[in-house]
Amino acid sequence: MPLARSRLLWWLSLPALALAAFAWHGGEGLGGRVTTRTAHRDPQVADIPAMRVGDGFLAERSNALAVPTAASGFDAQRDFYQYARTLAGAAEQGDAQAAWTLSRVYDYCAAYAQDPSGYAADSRRLETSTDAGVAAMVRARARVARRCAGFSPADGLGAQAVLDERVQAARAGSLASEASLLALGRPLQDSADYRRGLVQRVLASRDPQAFAAIAPAMGAAANGDAAYRGFVAGDQFALLAWQLAACRLGLDCGADSALMTGYCANAGICSRDATQNFSNFVFDAAVPGQGADKMDELVNTLIQTEGETS
Repeated sequence: MPLARSRLLWWLSLPALALAAFAWHGGEGLGGRVTTRTAHRDPQVADIPAMRVGDGFLAERSNALAVPTAASGFDAQRDFYQYARTLAGAAEQGDAQAAWTLSRVYDYCAAYAQDPSGYAADSRRLETSTDAGVAAMVRARARVARRCAGFSPADGLGAQAVLDERVQAARAGSLASEASLLALGRPLQDSADYRRGLVQRVLASRDPQAFAAIAPAMGAAANGDAAYRGFVAGDQFALLAWQLAACRLGLDCGADSALMTGYCANAGICSRDATQNFSNFVFDAAVPGQGADKMDELVNTLIQTEGETS
């Protein structure tokens, strides 16, 4: 499997990544191309077809175990295959948080699950490099492989599986899922008032997962959209500001977090310092020295805004 096939974007299916001079517009989503540039157009979410379930994990959902407690957070999990089994039953019963978290598992593991042997072969080829950045990518990919072991192509992890769970979660009341659908270009409603109202609800919620989920929609994809007037939106630094705000509000942004792993394992944007967290990485690699104060100002604005803006 060529490396290009495994460059699948994590958790939010980020359509644009920006660190320093890097910009990834219209990036590959899970199992296919997904870009926020279609956020204002059809197809409507209601027309999304049902996912074809394979013969693996997804076919066992009806036998899933009880949903884990809130104390067992996403980034604390070491076995996503078993974790997904514990979430699936509750998700089918309409638990919005379980469905959202299950979608994150699918998103995190999709690149691995689509071809575990090919994923391992790509990692072995990368191991031959002496570049420190590539070594960091190898470590991140190894982390994904360990946590996602057990998934296979039969499980059908990919864009449709992620989208199905997020639509279900959003309709059940998950704000983070609703925000992620906007970022995927598949909002529950297709209107400027809805988009603006959703951003206001995310700001008022102070929910770090919702902040992170909506971040791609607030980057370059928001440029020129009157619905976002007055918000931190419209360029790649806005995207990073939303992610940094999520970190300050409590999202796990450590060196081994899903956020850092996604940037590195799937996008090849890695810190050479294995101990560096996301916030330090952004200010070290993406924000020029004279821009640090401005970035802090943007993040503080997001955290202090209660939803209403002119």
